[in-house]
Amino acid sequence: MKQKLHFSVGRCWVFTMLLFASVPTFSQYTGEKSSFWEAGITLGPSNFLGDLGGNAGKGTTFLKDNNFSMTKLTVGVFATYQPYEWLGVRLAANFGTLEGDDAVIKGKGGYEEARKLRNSNFRSKFQEGLLMLELYPTALIEPDPTDVFGRLRPYGVIGVGVFHFNPQGTDPLTGNWVNLAPLHTEGQGFPEYPDRKPYKLTQMNIPMGIGIKYFISETVNVSLEVLHRKTFTDYIDDVSTNYIDPALFYQHMPLQQAQLAERMANKSGNGGATRFEPGAKRGDPNHNDAYYSFGIKLGFRLGGGGDRWNNSTRCPLRF
Repeated sequence: MKQKLHFSVGRCWVFTMLLFASVPTFSQYTGEKSSFWEAGITLGPSNFLGDLGGNAGKGTTFLKDNNFSMTKLTVGVFATYQPYEWLGVRLAANFGTLEGDDAVIKGKGGYEEARKLRNSNFRSKFQEGLLMLELYPTALIEPDPTDVFGRLRPYGVIGVGVFHFNPQGTDPLTGNWVNLAPLHTEGQGFPEYPDRKPYKLTQMNIPMGIGIKYFISETVNVSLEVLHRKTFTDYIDDVSTNYIDPALFYQHMPLQQAQLAERMANKSGNGGATRFEPGAKRGDPNHNDAYYSFGIKLGFRLGGGGDRWNNSTRCPLRF
């Protein structure tokens, strides 16, 4: 599993780097050069797709298991360099919160009932840095792509990113939020489970999405964008595999920490419901967690080199 994960990360990294490297060569044959910088802010909702929460049937990491009640606000800033109207290289930083809760599942007698009985929840603040390509295909066929006032442009984005998270869950005894990674809830790092390594709180992701941009003026634009993040961890919500024997917590931790780990690792059985035993399925290790956001972007063109700013023979703006 670890070897496969490293291969997947490496393959995505190589693909993205080749994509970035191919841009200068492709640019020699397409578009009128009109380089500039753009900067702005992003605001919008984000949501988690993972083991906790969801809807009827088997759990997935796609929109079918989206829980709108778990939607949180994400804010960000970005700077984009566009050597051509059809191409941009964006550096972005975003900040938000992800949440999942089995209590929001509406049971219908199917596979979702086991997730509802699991009775777990989590929240995690996240910070991410993204490096992405922006591609505007319609700019390649516009008569004068540098005359942007009033234009509506669809676009696609793809890139690489790094994000930091820290899952927390509510203690059923005190109701307080506690950090989950130090509790080794699925035996991560225990010698009894050599294949379950402690997960790192800083991970890579692959952002990909689509959007549409409208130019209010030559220098101001607004965009609507949906951005999905493929990740390489199944522990954003601290849930991935099976329940372990709670006796192991007391073998490897101080008493107070072991008691807390036992409470947080298995919240099933509360209120007289069925309690899952060691070895029972706690999560799905076959699918990594994911998250996505809808962003409203406000951008400002700051200027730069190229014909757009330096060619005095350029036609005046449209009114």
